[in-house]
Amino acid sequence: MKGWSEHQRAADRLLGSYAAIPAGAPVRLAKRTSNLFRPRADPGVPGLDVDGLDGVVALDVGERTADVQGMCTYEDLVDATLPHGLIPYVVPQLRTITLGGAVTGLGIESTSFRNGLPHESVLEMDVLTGAGEIVTCKPGDGLFDAFPNSYGSLGYATRLRIRLEAVPPYVALRHVRLDDAADAATMLGEVAESGTWHGEPVHGLDATAFAPDEVYVTLARFTDEPGPTSDYTGQDVFYRSLQRRETDRLTMHDYLWRWDTDWFWCSAAFGAQNPWVRRVWPRRWRRSDVYHRIIALDAKVGVSRLLDRVKKVPGREKVIQDVEVPVAAVPEFLSWFDAEVGMRPVWLCPLRTTRSWPGYPLRPGETYVNLGFWGTVVVPVGSPDGLVNRRIEEHVHTLGGHKSLYSEAFYDEATFADLYGTAALDAVRAEHDPEGRLSSLYEKAVRNS
Repeated sequence: MKGWSEHQRAADRLLGSYAAIPAGAPVRLAKRTSNLFRPRADPGVPGLDVDGLDGVVALDVGERTADVQGMCTYEDLVDATLPHGLIPYVVPQLRTITLGGAVTGLGIESTSFRNGLPHESVLEMDVLTGAGEIVTCKPGDGLFDAFPNSYGSLGYATRLRIRLEAVPPYVALRHVRLDDAADAATMLGEVAESGTWHGEPVHGLDATAFAPDEVYVTLARFTDEPGPTSDYTGQDVFYRSLQRRETDRLTMHDYLWRWDTDWFWCSAAFGAQNPWVRRVWPRRWRRSDVYHRIIALDAKVGVSRLLDRVKKVPGREKVIQDVEVPVAAVPEFLSWFDAEVGMRPVWLCPLRTTRSWPGYPLRPGETYVNLGFWGTVVVPVGSPDGLVNRRIEEHVHTLGGHKSLYSEAFYDEATFADLYGTAALDAVRAEHDPEGRLSSLYEKAVRNS
């Protein structure tokens, strides 16, 4: 646990590093890890010094609040709160996502149908703005309200005070198989609205669609009841258990990180789900940030490109996206997705927001479903850049949805401004970044500048 004096020293170093960046030079965080999947230009100058801004400053168990630094990972945050029977209201699936990153970039998880998105449990935060000042803001302030989904275009959170949820030690799971996407969407909508299923409370809710006629809705019930628990950090793979078990039981810790061990199902691309490989793959390396580094290494050395040439693959496009559509539109989107993209499994996570937010306009009280799909697809020789991703953007738009901006985006500027409320962001930028030191959201998310 860090103290307030240590936090202040780290904040002062951050301010000093900002002042040292020449006027007109790009401003970036000097961070070692990233959960972004879009190219970023090399700024050519040192980044902001965030050393020492990666922990929990204070924890008030009685009030169920924590003051957390912006670069603190959810792994470290949970390690500090869970021994006290507390967790953040929403814990994104991957261990190295930071609290500041989730708030400025919209994290999501199975509690989002009742707790919204991570920024909705923030009570106040300190933000380093483009004017080189650290500003404290609260809900209702222009900077606070515009910050979610701003991806650093309005500044960087240095400290966030968040509400915490009291939780028991265990999670009981029930995996309900449905043979039709429409039935699955109906069930997700009904449970998200009522918070129950067959009279039992539901605390976590998501689904996995393996095929058009094979969808598993997972109902999580937080419980004090002791009993044996499963371990999916060893030889067994969590997502495969959905097809084999109707019920399951995890510790709260393992439930929070159930998707991280195999990066949902993406670890299969590295052979990490092969039983022979898994036996020699160190347990401590079965985690999303390790797989992310493998992808980055492959991008440099080009092993996958060489294999594609050997296999005579004409072309390949990364399709790594999360999109949100109204729950009623889920069957139509999946039908279109199967015909036009053809990638399975697809993760489904319902969410309901408590109020409107200018940077990611969702209607309060309405159930949306996040659909996540991550991989590559084969495309014809000479295909234009982003062929498949552009089609996904267009179709999601027609369904009244949005897509997350952690990955590549190809919108024209006018469409982007309409979808992501950039007029509201521009008004806040004019107040807190009058010289335009920080890149705009469009420049960051689409132009990758």
